[in-house]
Amino acid sequence: MVFTSLNFLLFFPAVIVLFYITPIKYRWLTLLIASYFFYLNIEPVFGLLTALITLSTYYFTRQIDNTKSEDKKRKFMYINVIIVLLPLFFFKYFTAINDGVFNFLEAYDIRWVLPKITFLLPVGISFYTFMAIGYTIDVYNEEIEAEKNIGIVALFISFFPLILSGPIERANNMIPQFKSELRLNPKNFAIGLKLMLWGYFMKLVVADRIAIYIDTVYANLVQHNGDTIIFTSLIYPIQVYADLGGYSLIAIGVSKILGLDVMPNFNRPFFATSMAEFWRRWHMSLITWLTDYVYTPLSFSFRKYKVQGIVIALMITFIISGIWHGATINFVIWGVLQGIFLSIEAILNKRRTKIESTYKLKSNFAYVTFFIILTYVLFSISQVFGRAVTFEDSVLVFEKAIFERGPLFLDKTTLAYSLIGVIMLLLSDFRDEYFSGKLLLFDNKYFPIRLLSYLFVSLLILWIGILNGGQFIYFKF
Repeated sequence: MVFTSLNFLLFFPAVIVLFYITPIKYRWLTLLIASYFFYLNIEPVFGLLTALITLSTYYFTRQIDNTKSEDKKRKFMYINVIIVLLPLFFFKYFTAINDGVFNFLEAYDIRWVLPKITFLLPVGISFYTFMAIGYTIDVYNEEIEAEKNIGIVALFISFFPLILSGPIERANNMIPQFKSELRLNPKNFAIGLKLMLWGYFMKLVVADRIAIYIDTVYANLVQHNGDTIIFTSLIYPIQVYADLGGYSLIAIGVSKILGLDVMPNFNRPFFATSMAEFWRRWHMSLITWLTDYVYTPLSFSFRKYKVQGIVIALMITFIISGIWHGATINFVIWGVLQGIFLSIEAILNKRRTKIESTYKLKSNFAYVTFFIILTYVLFSISQVFGRAVTFEDSVLVFEKAIFERGPLFLDKTTLAYSLIGVIMLLLSDFRDEYFSGKLLLFDNKYFPIRLLSYLFVSLLILWIGILNGGQFIYFKF
């Protein structure tokens, strides 16, 4: 069951009704049952894995809370982190390692009598694994007390709007809300429905429309010239943004209707003027998680090396991020590239800040525009390794982009419809970035303007949206 499926459009209203007719004291239980029903509907066996991770996390966080020995606390924390990580490593990386061994043996004409073994990756495992680990570390660091109600812990790890693709939430934000009096609030409905509507627009009108063109080109790289591949690679970040950003808005909107505030995941990333700023705006729940639990401890450990220590911490953090995305050489390279970009900026940061201050460049239109474009291009280059299926495909992309010119492949209908969505999305972000509070449509003080805006976007979704219940990109992670 995905947000864009008919099943979900039947499931969610039923959850709302059941949620609000349930006594306030037990509404968390209704959400827990709904969450497991939602997840089991995808693949029943996956629910067992989620339950096991919940049991382990609950037990060891209680043990951490109940002991005064620092050594025991640390031991319990490490044990649970390892237990929680084991399924992720097994399901996500076993097949890659297994295939690597088979390919190595075949390269030397060694025949292995046993068949290759492959496993289906449990949907959302990367996301709820990080949430469980974050909760465990927070309890160890005494930033939150271990929750005594195992049902609340289970709900935190399995909450249905977040379990498939995040945002990667924190226990200190969600658990107190699950335990609070979640009452019916018409304002929450209005806010949540607006977020969901725009999220569906981003996914169905922008992401899935662009995907038709991008998938056609990347599925046949040999048949397309460098100019087409350059254009395709430059619009791919917009697809990812609209896809994951759309999912995030739907998840946040669904949560809001239920009276729960979930952290934002994107903040107009394509107006960033540096890679550091970009990563403060892009997939924010992941980057803040990595910052808090990976980068900050590493940078503290390497602090004696000063700038070099920052570079080492950045490289390790983003290599981990790459491996989190996928068990391929492409994602390792993707992570290395992000680390290199950010490391260069860290080394040059003081010099750039001084120049900007001296010549007042932050208010210079040409300067800001140049670095917005540069940041976008750098990210697009790195995303080639995120989109290409194999390393060989990535190499082919760059070879053709550099050496092969030719006419642009045009799917006129797809591109025309895509352009409508992309322009609307970027104009909306541009308004929010530079004219916040002005030219409002969804939030206009006049009801007729709001109503017309809702109707227009809804009609666009029905007219040019891809209404086939397609998967979200980040489900594979």
